[in-house]
Amino acid sequence: MLSSLTRPRVLAVCALPVVALLAVAGFAPLPFVVAQPGMTADVLGKDQGKQVITISGAPTRRTEGALRMTTIVATGPAADVDLGDVVDGWFRTDRAVLPRDAVYPAGKSEQEIERHNVEDMEESQDVAARAALSYLGEDPAKVKVSLHLADVGGPSAGLLFSLGIIDKLEGDGSGGDLTGGRNVAGTGTISADGKVGAVGGVSLKTLAAKRDGATVFLVPKAECSDAQVELPAGMRLIPVTTLKGAVDSLRSLERGGKVPSC
Repeated sequence: MLSSLTRPRVLAVCALPVVALLAVAGFAPLPFVVAQPGMTADVLGKDQGKQVITISGAPTRRTEGALRMTTIVATGPAADVDLGDVVDGWFRTDRAVLPRDAVYPAGKSEQEIERHNVEDMEESQDVAARAALSYLGEDPAKVKVSLHLADVGGPSAGLLFSLGIIDKLEGDGSGGDLTGGRNVAGTGTISADGKVGAVGGVSLKTLAAKRDGATVFLVPKAECSDAQVELPAGMRLIPVTTLKGAVDSLRSLERGGKVPSC
């Protein structure tokens, strides 16, 4: 009978269900994904042996430096993420634990999500080309842009694609490189009229950029505070809201002028 048990024994008996629940939770799948820094790619260079940006109908220039798009890698929508994974992710600066529904649309299969991400990337590439040509005043009927980047989905490389097209066609407008020869990284969606949109995961993307040698990171202005979390030493953040603003900031950086900061 409970009345005959000592207090320590009562506490031990009461604790058993809690311990059992924690043990089950430790192995049970949880509705989270774990994200970490992913690959980066220089849009001015090659991907799998093929130029990322190919332009016909207008003379192009040889570029120096890098314009590096950044990514994150997350566990898949069907992956089992247990309590240990979540706790580990919370205590590591190179990991992020996110609600699954915030990353993947509910009720979609992995194949459907992958197809959607590829479609987003393809649309983003088309929009990036239109935005860049519009900025330069080029006729899209005469100047054709082809973009190639394998194994990457989503629209977050739009800004970097546009900047890469501008650098290949015009550079800084004075004979130099838009990058100033630097290894520049960044992220952000782009609209046809040149507006830069937020993307998420920027604190992990700055880590990927630092790992791959970048010293400057272009970030959507709305995500400045997120980008400053665990910002790698020596990484300079430049907030942007428009394609023109990004170009102007890179030109000012090259010429030693005033550059906005987060």
